Amino acid sequence: MQISAIDVFPVHLPMLQSFSISGGKVGDKNAGAPHVYVKITTDDGVEGWGEARPSHRWSYETIETVVTTINNYFADALIGVSIFSLDEIHYIMDKQIASGITRGQPIAKAAIDMAVLDAIAKTNHQPLVHSWFTKPQSTINLSYLISVSNEREAAEKARIAKAGEYKGVDVKIGIDPDKDLAILKTIKEILPDVYFRVDANQAYHLKDAMRLSKAMEEIEISVFEQPLAAGDLIGHAKLREFTTIPIALDESIWTPADVVRAIQLGACDTIVIKVTKMGGLSRAKRCGDIAQAAGLELLGGGLTESSLGLYAGAHLFHALGISTPVDLNGPLFLEDDPSQTKATIREGAVKLPVGIGIGWEVDKKKMDQFSIDL
Repeated sequence: MQISAIDVFPVHLPMLQSFSISGGKVGDKNAGAPHVYVKITTDDGVEGWGEARPSHRWSYETIETVVTTINNYFADALIGVSIFSLDEIHYIMDKQIASGITRGQPIAKAAIDMAVLDAIAKTNHQPLVHSWFTKPQSTINLSYLISVSNEREAAEKARIAKAGEYKGVDVKIGIDPDKDLAILKTIKEILPDVYFRVDANQAYHLKDAMRLSKAMEEIEISVFEQPLAAGDLIGHAKLREFTTIPIALDESIWTPADVVRAIQLGACDTIVIKVTKMGGLSRAKRCGDIAQAAGLELLGGGLTESSLGLYAGAHLFHALGISTPVDLNGPLFLEDDPSQTKATIREGAVKLPVGIGIGWEVDKKKMDQFSIDL
């Protein structure tokens, strides 16, 4: 079962609404959202699918770099390699694109890894989760993502989350730091009992984060995610000692080695698991296993992936035993995607596909419709 072909499909997917974090727009309703789909075909004709969701606001990888990295550096090097040699596949990719401070081009590598695992499970005629010795789950609970700049918009979004029966919210702060606390209080009044995740996306300096954390203690925030710069693990450790709110790391954690470093420095209580940023399902699973072995909690997250990335991430989060609502927010922001069965939200949850592999099937007409030339 060797890799015989790797095909890359760059697309712009239509968005229901724009999406911003403290660093700027991650997706624009007018321009659409950049996604890259990868199809790996084996010499026996099995097809595995993977997805990358790059954003220049979130990391250095763009849709252009993902496509050229796979086409110019990975594809030829991986032809003829067994799909069951996953360590060899990652070794080849790491050798082709060397690491810097973080692993080189992890978002591009994530699409390859996902497609390989999908192909392996299909070859074995089993669901993806059997690869991790767990059983498939039928649904996953989502957190409702709120990214607003004022109290009025916060109240509107909170009421939508309440009407949708979401069990958690993920509130982006740092867009206008002077309004953050007022926004959080407004949401808490409307949603007093949900899992309340607050994500700063590196927006704060330590003193400001300390001040805000004390105010957040009074309104009983569940977790404070990535308040400081990604490289400031010492600052996160100091903040963790200062506040009773659990501190979660996201942009600080890209590799298993990053998890170990955060553990050694006592920098967090929780690790955010994201398939795309961690170089794929296999390495994201390793990050989660290491964190849990050290007694840390896990949160599930995403980068507005489409149905393919959502299904794959959801299977992994169930395998890791993540029970809190996860931030797989693609259905909140994407109007459509090239899936035969698109992920839809009902009562704050998404129904997961039943079938072999990830359970995702491509809609070729839509793939052509959303395709772009680079």
